Amino acid sequence: MKKGIALALASAMLLTGCGGGGDATSEGAIEKYGSDTLKLYNWGEYMGDTLISDFEKEFGVKVIVEYFDSNEMMYTKLQAGDAYDILVPSDYMIQRMISQDMLQELDLSLVPNMTNVVEGVKNLPYDPQNKYSVPYFWGSVGIVYNHNNVDPAVVEEQGYEILRNTDYKGKIYIYDSERDSFMMALKALGYSMNTENEAQIQEAYQWLLDMNNTMEPVYVTDEVIDGMINGTKDIAVVYSGDATTILEENPDMSFYMPSEGTNIWSDAMVIPANAPNPKLAHEFINYVLTYDASMGNSEYVGYASSNQEVLDELSGEGGLFAENEAYLPRAGYEKDEVFVDNPVLKKTLAELWIKVKATK
Repeated sequence: MKKGIALALASAMLLTGCGGGGDATSEGAIEKYGSDTLKLYNWGEYMGDTLISDFEKEFGVKVIVEYFDSNEMMYTKLQAGDAYDILVPSDYMIQRMISQDMLQELDLSLVPNMTNVVEGVKNLPYDPQNKYSVPYFWGSVGIVYNHNNVDPAVVEEQGYEILRNTDYKGKIYIYDSERDSFMMALKALGYSMNTENEAQIQEAYQWLLDMNNTMEPVYVTDEVIDGMINGTKDIAVVYSGDATTILEENPDMSFYMPSEGTNIWSDAMVIPANAPNPKLAHEFINYVLTYDASMGNSEYVGYASSNQEVLDELSGEGGLFAENEAYLPRAGYEKDEVFVDNPVLKKTLAELWIKVKATK
């Protein structure tokens, strides 16, 4: 799920290319793909600054990009009949869309660069054989903290419970998201973040109420990035890509993934069932998985690349994020989970989360 860096960019932005690279022309694109126009629906600030223009030049096409700031916003537009060639939704939403026959099965013979993808983000529970989706970015949720003001040993000992440690009252940010907030409460209590057990959900609700009533937390979305870069608070629950940015900008900050487990998420490229140009959509998916495109994306956004070579280079010795503990997600840890789509549970948590915040 695209996280705090997502911007509320509701208007469409037309990015045109002149098809000037090599022999790529609009006419050639129409002959090959049946169209010279691709319509992409993506999160804001989620692409390298030359991704679109480079693709346009190489393939003689133009790309129309629209932006969404939540999976639900994207889903609502699709339900209303809007047509796109490529979407980049999150794991649980992909699961929902597959179940509702809203996506096309991919022709993976047209995506040979799938061999570049990190094994840890292939065949995830929401799409076990990658029949419908190709990973774009992936990451986790963890704790960013000022190691000058918060003892790392205390963070490692207490995990999510540090968010109820009154030594840090008035010094924490909490991401304003019911699922992520209930995730940390449920994990702190030793439960699955996908639990449907009413008693466990109520226990997590009480955990959050206690945090809210004793810690004076500030609930944020994108503001967490600048807030932690500026050292406004000492502790924050943050998505890993945003944490990468924070750590790059403020050397006083560190990142910790609690041993109780966390959410491992992924956003992936899919082709809607009503996509006008599926051939060109496959070409774009394959292009995003190339080394150059993946490198440009990950360097610009700070989220973990789905391209294994790029991931290794950026996180390895001498890499841009080699010293950044937030960049490389934790893979294969038994207590980490992927969100499962459950609209009834999501509605319940949303209602309880409103009650939590209303008690301030």
